[in-house]
Amino acid sequence: MAGRLAQLRARIDAAARCAGRDPDSVKLLAVSKTFDADLVLALAELGQRAFGENYVQEAVAKMDACRDRRPEAGLEWHFIGPIQSNKTRTIAERFDWVHSIDREKIATRLGEQRPESLPPLDCCVQVNVSGEASKSGCAPEDAPAVARAIAAQPRLKLRGVMAIPEPTEDLALQRMRFAAARAVLQGLRDELAGDHAKAIVTLDTLSMGMSADLESAVAEGATIVRIGSALFGHRPRIVAG
Repeated sequence: MAGRLAQLRARIDAAARCAGRDPDSVKLLAVSKTFDADLVLALAELGQRAFGENYVQEAVAKMDACRDRRPEAGLEWHFIGPIQSNKTRTIAERFDWVHSIDREKIATRLGEQRPESLPPLDCCVQVNVSGEASKSGCAPEDAPAVARAIAAQPRLKLRGVMAIPEPTEDLALQRMRFAAARAVLQGLRDELAGDHAKAIVTLDTLSMGMSADLESAVAEGATIVRIGSALFGHRPRIVAG
């Protein structure tokens, strides 16, 4: 795992330098869904702090296990999966980030359910830049309405845009789709400059790029890359919840 992490960080650094960017401007989010607390803590020992989860019940059990075994680790938990309405309270209470808000209703529920004792929840609007019917995410033209719903909630902090484009080996198509996500982020800055000017200050995040396409994502401005298989290897199972 140490070797995989070093290789991955080298890929990110090289991609950033090739794009004329500071490598420190790209954050690695380790997608730990379906992997156990042992592997999370092994990566934490190597300096990784941010972890992404798709399934609420699995994530909460893993968070508790990691906290009980390494309370000093200071792990940061990101929810990156589709959000069901009956899961919003747990997400609001347990996570530090949510990348996958694609409906105004979900934004409102998360904001109302975020405890006052916690910092505002960092949030991204998930945008479907490939137009796939099977993919979560709002249409690009609907992103401003979702962003406004997030910005209107005092317990939420609007951070940016998340995208999961349709997989392709066509590098030009990868770049085009990531560029579309970047354009949505810029559009949100323009849209919110009036009524929600304060939200512009933290509207700095492009969550995009995975193991197979992170170089294209970084070239188009990704600030968070979500990496699973390149770190953990083959995913062992699918867990609902």
